[in-house]
Amino acid sequence: MTTVLIVDDQTLQRLGFRMLLEAQPDMSVVGEAAQGQEAVRLTAQLRPDVVLMDVRMPGVNGIEATRRIVESGGRSRVLVLTTFDLDEYAYEALRAGATGFFLKDARPEELVVGIRAVAAGDCVISPSLTRRLIDTFTTSRSQRPPGSAALSPEQQHQLAGLTAREGEVLAAVAAGWSNAEIATHLHLAESTVKSHVSRILGKIEVRDRVQAVIFAYDVGLARPQ
Repeated sequence: MTTVLIVDDQTLQRLGFRMLLEAQPDMSVVGEAAQGQEAVRLTAQLRPDVVLMDVRMPGVNGIEATRRIVESGGRSRVLVLTTFDLDEYAYEALRAGATGFFLKDARPEELVVGIRAVAAGDCVISPSLTRRLIDTFTTSRSQRPPGSAALSPEQQHQLAGLTAREGEVLAAVAAGWSNAEIATHLHLAESTVKSHVSRILGKIEVRDRVQAVIFAYDVGLARPQ
């Protein structure tokens, strides 16, 4: 059973999400929050598998609440939802540690599948935002002042810990390839790719593939096409 905490400042929106999720045989809504501070408190108390997080809320917004939840080191994963198709929201949400980002106009079945994926440890991003998100990130990186893109000691240590093959796999992940595509291109079994990805996430100390992509661009393993 996947447990979900719904966070949204609109009562009707929370009710709609609750009705959708409680109609699923494998999901249970364990709580609701109307603003970010309450979301952080309830996440610590209820330890849901997934926090369905709105962005714009009074007081502590969804981005800051996501950051606090992730930094607490708990098991809960955050799927951010917003009505606003703005790249900076997606970028900041993923930077804060969210495992996914969807627009509220997503079809109900897409949201349900996304929650299941996040609960299973995968990352999900609204398809309309994926390419622009990468473009936004790489453009901002290329516009940094000279010398500001130098690796931190921690990044140097993490990068040095990767084998040559793991570096190839990470670059392929950053390019948006699935495990099956990576297996085909690198002539590996898909199970081997999964093992590589798991080890990579541990070595660079990130929770999911989205964070791995950000790391790859930060350290120069991936570049704008």
